[in-house]
Amino acid sequence: MGRGTRRPPLPLLLLPVAAVLAVLVPVLPAVLVPGGAAAAGLGNAAGAGSPCEKACNPRMGNLAHGRALRTETACGRHATESFCAYTEDAARRCKPPACGRCSGAHAGLAHPAAAMADSSFRRPRTWWQAAGDAPQETIRLDLEAAFYFTHLILVFKSPRPAAMVLERSQDFGETWKPYKYFAANCSAAFGLEDDVARKGALCTSRYSSPFPCTGGEVIYRALSPPLAAQDPYSAEAQAQLKVTNLRVRLLERQSCPCLLPAPQAPPAPHYAVYDFIVKGSCFCNGHADRCVPVSGFRPVKAAGVFQVVHGKCMCKHNTAGPHCQHCAPLYNDRPWQAADGKTGAPRECQSCKCNGHADTCHFDMDAWLASGNRSGGVCDNCQHNTEGQHCQRCKPGFYRDLRKPFSAPDACKPCSCHPLGSAALPLGPRTFCDPSTGDCPCKPGVAGPRCDRCLPGYWGFGADGCRPCDCARSCHPRTGDCRSGSSADTSWHQEALPFPPAFNESEPAWGWEDEQGFSALRHSGKCECKEQVLGNPKVFCGMKYTYVIKTKILSAHDKGSHAEVNVKIKKVLKSTKLKILRGKRMLYPESWTNRGCTCPILNPGLEYLVAGHEDVRTGRLIVNMKSFVHQWKSALGRKVLEILKRDCN
Repeated sequence: MGRGTRRPPLPLLLLPVAAVLAVLVPVLPAVLVPGGAAAAGLGNAAGAGSPCEKACNPRMGNLAHGRALRTETACGRHATESFCAYTEDAARRCKPPACGRCSGAHAGLAHPAAAMADSSFRRPRTWWQAAGDAPQETIRLDLEAAFYFTHLILVFKSPRPAAMVLERSQDFGETWKPYKYFAANCSAAFGLEDDVARKGALCTSRYSSPFPCTGGEVIYRALSPPLAAQDPYSAEAQAQLKVTNLRVRLLERQSCPCLLPAPQAPPAPHYAVYDFIVKGSCFCNGHADRCVPVSGFRPVKAAGVFQVVHGKCMCKHNTAGPHCQHCAPLYNDRPWQAADGKTGAPRECQSCKCNGHADTCHFDMDAWLASGNRSGGVCDNCQHNTEGQHCQRCKPGFYRDLRKPFSAPDACKPCSCHPLGSAALPLGPRTFCDPSTGDCPCKPGVAGPRCDRCLPGYWGFGADGCRPCDCARSCHPRTGDCRSGSSADTSWHQEALPFPPAFNESEPAWGWEDEQGFSALRHSGKCECKEQVLGNPKVFCGMKYTYVIKTKILSAHDKGSHAEVNVKIKKVLKSTKLKILRGKRMLYPESWTNRGCTCPILNPGLEYLVAGHEDVRTGRLIVNMKSFVHQWKSALGRKVLEILKRDCN
């Protein structure tokens, strides 16, 4: 394409690519430059042996390749035009003019905008040329996505403009912001200071000289000092690097001021550009080393161009999105972060702990702060009848099947509470079972995991529960008729197989109150309770007990919906919010109605060390299966006190 004088040697552009980058490396962030000394740190971190284990970035390339450059005019677009151009010798004397014609109708005479984006190495003598009557021009590159832009190289065939401006958009052309102004006289052209005189000024005169009259370059680095020292993935650096559109406005032409033999007149000035090189890469926040085409993007074919920088990231580090700008659906346990381009830290997204019962989660700042900045993931739409921030418990109406791992889809089984014998919960009209055991809350006098039969010593199973027998020992569970003798006891055992005799004759008789009947404590010897074991102090401290006391069990009261255990507190090892004094007080077991017994076991007349949790709202001291309950021994008391002082603070 294009005929005219042979393109002169370009000392920068005709070097191998690695050498070109080496010239620019000192002011580019190492992570964005593949190869070269400055890339050693992060380049090695994301090397071939361990791709993207640390902060990484796709390879850089010319963003103009495979995309259409747009200009306002082109020489010969509507009719054939003639032109001439001068070059100078070492003494800046004009060489004989090189003249030619341009015509958009003939491929060999056309100089379209696409000529600036073909291969600088395979097609070095092609150029774009503006119409001869165009005093101003615009070269524009529109991208299909956001990209990192690191530097621009413009190589002019004509003398460089006396004034021009480089601008970028980050919102697909809606708004524009200048990167840099270029002028032979910054003050006269733009009313700005010159960075030759004041470092960091927005305008420069470095690239506005008419010499050389051909092959002159304009170079702009997006991260010039002091920005070059920043992390390239920081918000400040990305505000400078991110682009969706780039344009160069050529505002003032100038002729070649070489020394002409008299009486020749200089040719009319025009704009002509060999190469428009936009160096950059896919915009991935340090979380990808490869990109693929954005949906719908079709590269523009250009002579000698075989590689195109694409715009959709193939994300690593558990990130997602076109630019890896958020965490993958099940990896929102911590706030999303861009990788650290200085240290190479990948800052991966962390998986939420959903126990296999959710496909997505979201980050919740309140949960994050409440956890001490350790975990903020909240699981979405918990499946398999689970609920909670981490789908960590069975929904009301379901209980945990301990025979299966909690991650199993059928780990939560539906409750099977008897509709007559089960009690409604205090906070609502529905009946739910214990989510950890499946045991149901029973009405007064009712027993069994499903609340489907009367307690020993009760009869008349119905909507109001069971009534106490008017007998010394037992009665018929359906009629209430008293039974006596071994035969009656034997037949009673056959009808209520899960429940052994009411009490052992050899057990000491305690002063039970009338309303107790066969109370929870009365049958404590028949319970199968799993006790907490004092082993690793960290486990004990991890239970976060809010009270620890030495107490003697005095008596118990069966209140139908709950049990109350009357105790005498002899020593307070720990209390938190409730004021606990030595003397008589009530403990409130939670699990007594599940099997007609209390866990943990509390035998009247004995002394225990009890560690449990306070219910501040009701002022109650709660005892349940999480409590630590052991018969009191002085050595045990000393050991627990030592753990509280040494390990739990």
